[in-house]
Amino acid sequence: MRAIILAAGVARRLYPLTNDTPKCLLRVAGQPIIDYQMRALENVGVTNATVVVGYHKQMVITHLTETFNNLAFDFVDNPHFFETNTSYSLQLCEKTLRENDCLLMNGDVLYPVELLRRVLEDERENVLAVEIKPCGQEEVKVVEGSEQRLVAIGKDLIEENSLGEFIGVAKFSREFNSRFADSLSKLIAAGGKADYFEAAIDPLLAESEVCYSDVSHLPCIEIDFVGDLEKAEEMADSELFRNQR
Repeated sequence: MRAIILAAGVARRLYPLTNDTPKCLLRVAGQPIIDYQMRALENVGVTNATVVVGYHKQMVITHLTETFNNLAFDFVDNPHFFETNTSYSLQLCEKTLRENDCLLMNGDVLYPVELLRRVLEDERENVLAVEIKPCGQEEVKVVEGSEQRLVAIGKDLIEENSLGEFIGVAKFSREFNSRFADSLSKLIAAGGKADYFEAAIDPLLAESEVCYSDVSHLPCIEIDFVGDLEKAEEMADSELFRNQR
């Protein structure tokens, strides 16, 4: 199992906090956001990580290699981080996708190790962490079919039809990743460099079994705004995060 962490973005909505600091290195309760993810990986025994970097990339590379010398990192550079999105960043990891079972994570999400363990230990091969709740326009939403199988994913889904929010942590098999890589390539070739990677998952759901794990009882938050940082501070102080500090 290999982790792929997407951490190339500019995070304009957090200016001026991110003027000189990439979002994943913003501090929450005394340490960078991405450190919580790294310590979660350590706790579940995942020691290999591919990190897509771009904005202030050297800061991210230096921090991770100096702080987590027991993890093996590969860094993938997205030089077009200003005008692209996660679909493009992930497509740059095509070789890694095709060769591995993967944990896929957005680098701006705070969650306890129990959430990652829940996804990793799920007996199903392809699993997304989903918080079941009413969603607004901003969230990446999912629609459920039968037996916890997902039939649609994306930001533009009808809110009333949605089960909840995909919170940016997923486990995919090598077999699925091969189809995923093909779908990403088609999306990019069709002009989708500014799309989210979920746009390449959605067309696969009719033929591939992708399920969800309900993580609604666990605290997690995607950090996009200053208010999210304040909420994350409160979360990180809980006992659920004691092994990630």
